[in-house]
Amino acid sequence: MKFIETSLPGCVVIEPQVFGDSRGFFYESYNEAKYREAGIDRKFVQSNVSRSARGVLRGLHYQWPHPQGKLVSVLEGEVYDVAVDIRRGSPTFGQWTGVMLTAENHRHFWIPEGFAHGFCVVSEFATFSYQCTDLYHAPADGGIRWNDPAIGIDWPISNPLLSDKDSKAPLLADVTPERLPEYRV
Repeated sequence: MKFIETSLPGCVVIEPQVFGDSRGFFYESYNEAKYREAGIDRKFVQSNVSRSARGVLRGLHYQWPHPQGKLVSVLEGEVYDVAVDIRRGSPTFGQWTGVMLTAENHRHFWIPEGFAHGFCVVSEFATFSYQCTDLYHAPADGGIRWNDPAIGIDWPISNPLLSDKDSKAPLLADVTPERLPEYRV
């Protein structure tokens, strides 16, 4: 298992070792000891799967309070996955990083608590899996507009299919400070 740091400290791409032959393949998608050794020492309490069509963009989502760390991967298809640092006082506040997650590359992406998360589907469809470090809390649900110009995410699609909630999400600058997580060293 290979752990690759991104431009945002704490956000990590995980490449499992894949064993394959003409029958198929096998890989460890999670190993608590290896993750802990790489600095990802979390307990996952909720696991979700979603399926979306080409052009769907989900996000940018977060929870505060009750922040969720997310370990995400793609079971079928391809997505462009993004994390945005929204922690008040962080030296990387408002910065983003993105990674292609596909069924073929088997990559996982760790997004720690305090980051907004989103993805867009670039294949015909995608089945997306994510494990969370806290349960979903509806009153804590928050979002940032997917195309906030101050963040400047370079999405691979220009006219995504959005939920009503995501299309009306505020710009990061318009979110009141108490609705954003706080950076802690």
